[in-house]
Amino acid sequence: MATTGHGSPTGVGQVSCDGSPTGISQADCDGETINARDKTGAQVNLDNAGEKPYMCGKFGYRTGDRSSLSRHMRTHSGEKPYMCGECGYRTADRSALLRHMRTHTGEKPYRCDQCDFCTAHKRALDQHLAKHTGEKPYMCEECGYRTTQKSDLSKHLRTHTGEKPYKCDQCDYSAAVKCTLDGHVAKHTGEKPYKCAHCDYSAARKISLDGHLAKHTGEKPFICEECGYRTAKKSYLSLHMRTHTGEKPYKCDQCDYSAARKSNLDYHLVKHTGEKPYTCEECGYRTAQKSDLSKHMRTHTGEKPYKCDQCDYSAARKSHLDDHLAKHTGDKPYMNVDIGQLQNPTSLDM
Repeated sequence: MATTGHGSPTGVGQVSCDGSPTGISQADCDGETINARDKTGAQVNLDNAGEKPYMCGKFGYRTGDRSSLSRHMRTHSGEKPYMCGECGYRTADRSALLRHMRTHTGEKPYRCDQCDFCTAHKRALDQHLAKHTGEKPYMCEECGYRTTQKSDLSKHLRTHTGEKPYKCDQCDYSAAVKCTLDGHVAKHTGEKPYKCAHCDYSAARKISLDGHLAKHTGEKPFICEECGYRTAKKSYLSLHMRTHTGEKPYKCDQCDYSAARKSNLDYHLVKHTGEKPYTCEECGYRTAQKSDLSKHMRTHTGEKPYKCDQCDYSAARKSHLDDHLAKHTGDKPYMNVDIGQLQNPTSLDM
């Protein structure tokens, strides 16, 4: 059950029954331009009542809808009056709460008229329909990247410009994408409102929960049309596509190196700086990569999170599990060299 607070801040663009804004007398309303302003900085310009009379006094945002102004003003106040009674998720927007509730109810009202696909979000349906039409109207002029969504292109362009408009109000961190900032903010608050219905997993971001749920369902809805690669996460598909396009948007500012992934660029930069900020408190091991430290720590903890689904084998690293699985499948992903070739190196094809 969802609960809500008041729908709009007091006095934001409210108009009384006599036609004048709340707090302004009829005697003042002589046909001239009248600006009403409340304590949040919202204004009503009656001269433009037929256009976009509701304006934010802080940044000049304008709208023709009072409720839209109310939602906008919450971006300044931080108010989140709409709360999910199931998991405590809070939002400034009632429609966002309704969309969130579908993660609990399982409702998927948006259906494809060409196949049996259905989804909880209209944007996801729009993206799916592009698979039928093949249309990708939005293109990056820098590298030729194409997408079905204008918002995706806007996010992509930040890999070229370096723009990071989403800023943390508790430290100097900034991000190119809002969901990345949300994940960062959770490190300060510890809040993880997205909870798995199948186990005790919880996440700070919905996209993280979606990726986790695939472990239960086995669903991998994102498919590469080039080679058939499937994944549970859209971000993984985007990274994979660069193996086909050759796109390497992350560029080193000290040499001509470029990379398809930011993590690869970060790793490369260490060659210039020599910095190894991640240290093991057990043995003093140092590394440039947080992921490398995580793997190293398993040598101390004995943790083996990668488990074989065909026997009781488990491993500390995914690559070790992949090697083990080959024993079940019979795959031989690595070139076998027999003893005769090792004794006579000239027989090897180099």
